[in-house]
Amino acid sequence: MKELLIIGGGPAGLTASIYSARKKVDFVLITKDVGGQALWGAEIDNYLGYHLIPGTELVGKFNQHVDSFDIEKYFDEVIQFQKIDDSFLIATKANRQLKSKAVIIATGKKPRFLKIPGEKEFHGRGVTYCSTCDAPLFSGMPTLVVGGGNAGLEATMQLSMISPQVYLVTNKELTGDSVTQEKLRQKDNVKIFKFSRVKEIKGDSFVSKAALETPEGDKELDIRGIFVEIGAVPNTDLVRSLVDLNSLGEIKVNCMNETSSEAIFAAGDATNVPEKQIIVAAGEGAKAALAAYSYLCRH
Repeated sequence: MKELLIIGGGPAGLTASIYSARKKVDFVLITKDVGGQALWGAEIDNYLGYHLIPGTELVGKFNQHVDSFDIEKYFDEVIQFQKIDDSFLIATKANRQLKSKAVIIATGKKPRFLKIPGEKEFHGRGVTYCSTCDAPLFSGMPTLVVGGGNAGLEATMQLSMISPQVYLVTNKELTGDSVTQEKLRQKDNVKIFKFSRVKEIKGDSFVSKAALETPEGDKELDIRGIFVEIGAVPNTDLVRSLVDLNSLGEIKVNCMNETSSEAIFAAGDATNVPEKQIIVAAGEGAKAALAAYSYLCRH
């Protein structure tokens, strides 16, 4: 029986682990990998204290910090999570079974992929899934955004300020805010392809071209960056029957990172907290750990 289980090893779960270790909580961190989506940032320029640091390097620093504490950590996947009386029981893919008095869910999100040739090969070399993180890296370069919802429109607007040419590709009509649509139509450096799709990403060391299918026929565009903004899916299936989720499948939390179920806390991109950013997830992980610690002290 542990006092706390932390599920997920992204910025939220790692920060929760450090705070829990400092509070001398008896806990276990369970994660499939270390870093989560933070690993995907080619260069991160908005995490306090680090200027233009690759995601892999930033995660390496996170991991060094975690390893400086005597933290029990399993690289494993939780496949079953249930509440039994006043405690929780989890089972993992490696046949571990653990019980605890409280749980922090920090399982994050996974992006929706285009599933086309070149996407996987050029991930981190021109293909990105976070315009807020990576747009400044493409200043002065032609770029392409996939997605006609608000995320796609906002990414296009952001890139139009720094890129000489931005292409926006959507497989249907634009569905984002009408005001933003109108602003984009007035920009000379933005071209919109509706009812179109990117069918292949090409390049050598980095992205150099995108092959499109459009109503006017196939086209090939010279670009240096592709921003995939077609949404992300929260990894919350594990707790779907135990806590309240919003319409996006995100865990609903209050300002103390408490969920609808007592002793289950949540932090990071798996929750309904706005702005899915590394620094936000880290802060939420700290809050969740402190809230869990307070709960354990009271009980």
